[in-house]
Order: sequence, then C-alpha cells, then structure tokens
Amino acid sequence: MTKTLHHRACHLCEAICGLNIEVSHEADGRARISSIKGDPQDPFSRGHICPKAVALQDIQEDPDRLRQPHRRIGGQWLPIGWDEAFELAAEQLWKVQQAHGRNAVAVYQGNPSVHNYGLMTHSNYFLGLLKTHNRFSATSVDQLPQHLTSHLMYGHGLLLPIPDIDHTDFMLILGANPLASNGSIMTVPDVQARFKALKGRGGRLVVVDPRRSETAAIADQHLFIRPGGDAALLAALLHTLFAEGLARGSHLPVNGLEQAREAMAPFDAEAMSVLCGIPGEDIRQLARDFAAADKAVCYGRMGVSTQAFGSLCHWLVQLINLVTGNLDREGGALCTEPAVDLVGTTSGGHFNQWQSRVSALPEYGGELPVSALAEEILEPGEGQVRALITVAGNPVLSTPNGRQLDEALANLDFMLSIDLYLNETTRHADLILPSTSALENDHYDSTFNLLAVRNVTRFNRAILAKPEGALHDWEIFVGLAKAFAARAQLELKAMLPPAQMIDLALRKGPRGEASSWALSLQALDQHPHGLDLGPLRPSLTGRLRTASQAVEAAPALLLADLQRLARQLPPEPDQLLLIGRRHVRSNNSWMHNYQRLVKGKPRHQLLMHPDDLNQRQLQDGQMVRVRSRTGVLEVEVQSSDEVMPGVVSLPHGYGHSRHGIRLQVAQAQPGASANDLTDECLRDAVSGNAALNGVPVQVGAA
Repeated sequence: MTKTLHHRACHLCEAICGLNIEVSHEADGRARISSIKGDPQDPFSRGHICPKAVALQDIQEDPDRLRQPHRRIGGQWLPIGWDEAFELAAEQLWKVQQAHGRNAVAVYQGNPSVHNYGLMTHSNYFLGLLKTHNRFSATSVDQLPQHLTSHLMYGHGLLLPIPDIDHTDFMLILGANPLASNGSIMTVPDVQARFKALKGRGGRLVVVDPRRSETAAIADQHLFIRPGGDAALLAALLHTLFAEGLARGSHLPVNGLEQAREAMAPFDAEAMSVLCGIPGEDIRQLARDFAAADKAVCYGRMGVSTQAFGSLCHWLVQLINLVTGNLDREGGALCTEPAVDLVGTTSGGHFNQWQSRVSALPEYGGELPVSALAEEILEPGEGQVRALITVAGNPVLSTPNGRQLDEALANLDFMLSIDLYLNETTRHADLILPSTSALENDHYDSTFNLLAVRNVTRFNRAILAKPEGALHDWEIFVGLAKAFAARAQLELKAMLPPAQMIDLALRKGPRGEASSWALSLQALDQHPHGLDLGPLRPSLTGRLRTASQAVEAAPALLLADLQRLARQLPPEPDQLLLIGRRHVRSNNSWMHNYQRLVKGKPRHQLLMHPDDLNQRQLQDGQMVRVRSRTGVLEVEVQSSDEVMPGVVSLPHGYGHSRHGIRLQVAQAQPGASANDLTDECLRDAVSGNAALNGVPVQVGAA
C-alpha cells in the first residue's frame, strides 16, 4: 500500500478551506481517502478545517450515493444507461413543452450549484435551451435581497461589499452566525481567529440576534432583537446618525443622499424601539459607538435577508456604511477584485421584467421567487407547470411550506433530477442523473472568491480518477443539451470543457496575461496551496455599473417600502415567533447522512425560553405540537435562555421521515422540518424572497 498527499480545497461551503488529503493505493489498485486535514500552507484558510471538509470522505464512500442513472417505474428504481436517460429526458420535456408551452417546464437549482464549477459553467448550456420563465433557485430563500440591493445601488447584483474583517475596529453583525456558517456572502475561513485578532487590536464585536448564537456568545455586546425588527433598528440607527450629526463624507460619487436623509426623519429610536424590542437609548448609543470607531462595518446576512423587510434591511445596512464613510474604505466594506471577474464579464442583471403567473411575483436575473413554485404546479390554467428539473437541491426541506411542495411534486407529468441522492425531493422524480463526487472532478471557485475577505485564487485538480461509466456534472448537461437539441431540431453551439473556460477567464482577467501576475491554469498548477492576491482595497468608484456612474443612495423602490415599515404594528402580547438556526455540523440537510456529523448531543429540538414554557405549563424535554398557518408538527422542546422570550427556534434541514428516500443515517435522526411551518405567503414585498424568520406559531403539549 502506498500513500500520496494531495492539496485540495473544500468547496462545500463558503469558507473554501485548503486541505491536505492523503490517498492510499490498495493492492487491488483502488484509491481510498485515508486522511483529510487542514492545509497550513494555504495562505487564506491557514490550516483551518470544518466538519464539512471531513465529510468529503463520507460522501465519497456513502453506500446511499447514486452512481449511475436511475429511472422510476411504478414504485421501483431501475438503473439505465446514459444515452437512454438523455433520450428519455429530452423526449419527455419536449412532449410537455409542445403540449403546454415553454413555461410548462420549470427549473430549480439548489445551493450546491454555486459550489461546483461544472454546474456554474455548463448548466445553462442545457437549461437555456428550454427558454422557460419558470426558473427558480435557492437564491430566493437566502440572499436575493442582497443581490437586488446591489443591483439598485451599484448597478450590478454581484457588486457585494464585503466586511474587511482583518482591518476593522468595530464590526456590527445582524442576523448572522459566522462561527457556524464559516461566513456567508463573506468568505472567511478561520473566522474565530479573525475575531480574536479584532479584539486583540482593541476592536469591538457587536451582535444583534434573537438568539445568543455561537458568535453572539463571544461578542463584546449582544442585543436581543424581535424577529423581523431589524429594519426598524437599522432605520433608527440611521436617524440617529443624521440627527446627531454623526455622518461623514464619502469619496464616492453619490446620488440621492439628501432624499435618504429626509426619508429617515420619522424613524426615531423611541418609535422604532417598540418594533424591535431594543431600548431607544441603547439604539442611540450603538449609533454613536459605530460612528466613533475609526474603521467600522455593518454586516447583515441570513437572518435579515429571510424576513418580511429583507431588501429594506440590506439597503439600510449599505446606507449605514456609506454615511459613516465606511463604504469602499479599508476596515469598512470593500468589493473584491477577483482573478475571474464575474462583474466585469456579465451584465448588471434585470428585475421585474416578468412576473409569476399566480401571485405576480417579480423575477430577478431571470429567476422567480421559489415560494411561488408549488402554486405554479397546483394552479390549473394556461402556463401551469407540468414538468420540473431539479439540480442539486432539496426544496421540500429547504423552501417554505414544504408539505405543499411535496404534494405538488406528486402531480407532475415528468420530473428530472440531477442529484447524488434519493431524498425528500428527488423521490418524486421519474429520472435521477448522478454526477461524479467532489473528489473526482477539478474545481475553481469563481463565486466565493468574489465574496472573500481577501483576494485569493486556487485551482484544484481531481484527487480521485473518474470511475468507469460515470460522468461529471458538466458532461451530463452536455449530454442533455445534445439530446434535447436533436429532438427540438435546434442548432447547438460548441462548448469548451470548464477547465478551458476558466483558463481563458484567468488569462483575460484583471490579473491575466496583461498584468504582472500573468495568471492561467498552468500558473495556478505551480501553486497547489493557492495564491494570495492581496487585501481588499477601495475600488468601487471604478467598478460602479449604474447609468449615472454613481452610488444610488435612494432607489425609488426602497424609499417606497419605508411606508410599509412605518405602518408596521407592534407584536401582539404573548405571541411566539419562529426563527431558524444552523449548526456547523448540520448547515445543510445532506449533512445528516454522515455518522461523524450527526454524532454528539442532539441538535433537532425546538428551543424555547423558560418563561414561555412556564406560561404554557410545558416541561423541558417533552414533545410539543407547533402550529402555524401552513401546518402542524411535533418535536421535542428544550428550555433555553439562548432565545429571548417570545421566540422559538427550530433548526434547518431535519425531517427525514418521508417514505421512499434512501438516506439510512439521516432517517435514523429525530427532528422535524422547520419548513413544514414556514409560510409561502410570507415574503419580502420588494424582492419576493421568502420570510423564513418571524413566522407566527402556537406551541402546546403534543
């Protein structure tokens, strides 16, 4: 037996940590993973590793993972060949579109789509041929308000200012838990060490969250906030900054700042305190402390995106950084300058060019909010969705009112899934096409380098050989495209393999052949640990894509939504509001199928404050019934002062008890799906993004 050491990055989460992977070569010629450790020579992650990275071995060896195409006939799954699978998919999709129109086929792309460069480069080679308006993705249960805000303010949805965590003196975090997520829209491996360094240089970390999360527990200050109250807090902070003369000038060209100032006049700290649950004086002091810091940054993420005022929250976050002089400033919020520049090579996007058929929700970047997917399947009439393609996603567990979507999927004429697993969603498919595993393909991270707290780049070759008869995901899309084009008599353009596409993008990019870096794949092969291209720096002035070439501080769409905030009523007495939560070992539902990740203390329980338990005569550890407008479920309750009174918290991704799935470890885990309680009708009114936090519920004994 021989052992070989390979350098690789984990691209299963936004931290993109460098790894040292040891491969054993057995006597029969097979290669097996014998060790996965953090790479101390990686200039970005510096040896940090999280549980997802170790799970790469579990995915590779998982007996539940599909390794060849499977077709469902009745209640049985039968393996079939690739050519037969491509022909079947093309025939069925063509048949549906011919009978019912192009929009009768819908597409859902899950979160892993941006973690795999083959999906990034080649999925639209096939999906674009369908020309359907019914495109959906995990974006609209996550970060859609951030993209829309950047589109409106900076002219491009990917111009996302990133906290300069390594140089700031004051970091204000709302609705984010980087210690569990490894950063989100902020690629930041080894975040705990970076927080320690922040404190070591005399800086402050302040966290605003309805739960005392892992990040809040190490903060200098934690403020409990009512779910959905973040927009009220942010508006009050801006009001204080303006009213007390704490605003600073900006070097950026800006339009509409006076309009924004006038719009904040009604939102004083006392009025907003009633909505957010934070005392007015605490709000004003927070604004003063933020403004007094030499370098400060305000950062809002999942908790402020997935609520009824998601777009408003992210606009107000950007304004706070702008008016304190911290936007496009070292130690504040800066845009990256990645080696593969998606901002420079893609259009700025579009918004509301069409709407969903049933609820008239707006599209963004060619996608509709996924909260509309079930109703588009269930509602009869012209344009009804009758076929669905899912790509690396499990929307039954990850989108609002999962039970309704589960029922809707059973009504489809045809369903195709590109996925590794037979899960809660793909069990409804007629055809499942699995790709190679993460360790069996090359990778370049074009998305999360765009969101990194430093400018970095790395290309990783496959660790393990592609198994005989297997296809990479990009090869699956090429096969589907060829079969569909032949059936529809369409001319298909030639397509380069993803590695060649990345090589061209590197050569033509800002650090390519015309620069001193002269980056290419050949150059990156000489640096298997990755390359540090330097810290973030002010660059927004030259990168703005608005028509005015200025920051648009007062987009009309967002100004108008302030009136909705002004009309918001205080919460009812004794009302319980549901929020989600994530753990570093269970950020995604697929992580529940690996024993090393699910072991330890149970993490599936509903967290509830002791006062709320006593008020309802409930006991710690008993089974309770949780009810919302959309459904009811039973789950074990855990008494916890981590959550503020009036708040209950249920983790994401559980609920593996549905019939017909093939996830042996996950099925043995207790817990229920939080998205059986979330409401597809609760949305951010501006973007249509799902409001997964702040859902009204009742809790009683089971």
